[in-house]
Amino acid sequence: MGRARALGFVAPALVVIGVFLVFPAVWTLYLGLLDYSLTGAGAQAPTFVGLGNYTEALGDPAFTRSLGLTLVYVGGSAVLGQNVLGFALAWRLRGAGKVVRSGLTVLVLLAWILPGSVVAFLWQALLDRRGGTLNALLGTTDQAWVLDHPMWVIVVFNIWRGTAFSMLLYTAALSSVPRSHLEVARMSGASGWQQLRDVVLPTVRRHVLTNTLLITLWTFNDFSPYLLTGGGPNGASEILPVYVYREAIIGGHLGYGSAISLLLLLANLVIAVFYLRVLRGRTEAT
Repeated sequence: MGRARALGFVAPALVVIGVFLVFPAVWTLYLGLLDYSLTGAGAQAPTFVGLGNYTEALGDPAFTRSLGLTLVYVGGSAVLGQNVLGFALAWRLRGAGKVVRSGLTVLVLLAWILPGSVVAFLWQALLDRRGGTLNALLGTTDQAWVLDHPMWVIVVFNIWRGTAFSMLLYTAALSSVPRSHLEVARMSGASGWQQLRDVVLPTVRRHVLTNTLLITLWTFNDFSPYLLTGGGPNGASEILPVYVYREAIIGGHLGYGSAISLLLLLANLVIAVFYLRVLRGRTEAT
């Protein structure tokens, strides 16, 4: 009776997971095995091609380039950018006054809670080559930042937009570091860097790995750069989610796009397993 009651409580959640997660994943797997298009003969009578879409994707230079750009985007904006800046802000805020801490927290959170479309519009106004705010501040004339440095633009854009989560997580993590340990290290003559390296980081390393896992997966699947650069110019900022959109929706090749989506899902799975194994190894070591 108790087991049936427990199943009744979790049944709605299982239905939601099945409808919105399991079914789309299975349907994507199925479409990836077909030559399926939005229009034409491929839409009326899709043919079974097996692993043909996957082999075509792995041999496509555009896919390889998009994968490389995605790794640069994830590594630069999430693993390094949001991680390091979020931790630095949380570390500096520990000793700041209440007014400064509250004001900076509000400013950083504002970048996080704004919709992606609004943020992209603000950045377009900032980087516009003629009337842009950045050119006015730097005194540059007709500098086309989005066209000349598209990857730098979306990397900085994502750092600015997503650092708040890392800062909040690290703020909570740093509050768990015993002040007595820092006092002992300070009295022993440890410098600020030595305190951070030998006392703080070993204490919060599980939080670091957890934060890195989350922001890596989020950034790997991020579509927001499309709103800023459209994947251009000439594919120079076409990360994998944008590549999938261009092939599946704009190009109408749903089978090929579904195959790439599954490869993207497998990449996320590999990343998650890697981080979880590292986290488990760290936990067992302690």
